[in-house]
Amino acid sequence: MLLLQFSTSHYCRKARLALGYKGIDYQVENLTPGLHILKLRSLTKGLTTVPVLMAADEIIADSTAILKYLEKVVPFPSFIPAGEKEKNQAWLLEDWLDESIGVATRFVYYNYRAGEGKAIDPSLSSQIIINIVGQQYKITPARVKLAEERLENALKILEYWQNQPYLVADKLSVADIAATALLSPLALIPSYRQKYPWLFARIGEIHQQCREKLPPGLN
Repeated sequence: MLLLQFSTSHYCRKARLALGYKGIDYQVENLTPGLHILKLRSLTKGLTTVPVLMAADEIIADSTAILKYLEKVVPFPSFIPAGEKEKNQAWLLEDWLDESIGVATRFVYYNYRAGEGKAIDPSLSSQIIINIVGQQYKITPARVKLAEERLENALKILEYWQNQPYLVADKLSVADIAATALLSPLALIPSYRQKYPWLFARIGEIHQQCREKLPPGLN
């Protein structure tokens, strides 16, 4: 399998965590933001977002679709709870994290990288990519403030995770994969590291379980 990705994308990290948990051998092709459109349009019938997984039998775009495909082709070890109630809960959390919290993380992270965190990588190429992302997603101070509030509320909801190893039931699920990947960029922001040490402990544990390198800020 070949994973087309942006190396810094937390949605692509979500796909890598799932591949690692399943123990699937795969290769990665890192694309350049902006130029990636030229490659993806012909492969995905017009879609222009990553990750995209190229398998032997089909091409799968979108991180959630990739998780569902992997569960179908490699059912063990499963990251779907066995019970119907727990299964529904895991997918509801995954969807909330994917559609709302991952977006909020993106706004807060790139705002930090463009300002206080510029010294993390002040190179011209890095700053160009940060500017492209900022323009593409219309990252403004007002929208960043809303994203910060959304993250604060989300982390209150997820506080119970500090008292148990998994978000749903007693084993890793799609909810843990989504939370781990989509909140991992916050590890580079000191205020989040100081306020939520339990979160980054969990993120580190899930990365180890999924055989994935720790995200920047934790390695």
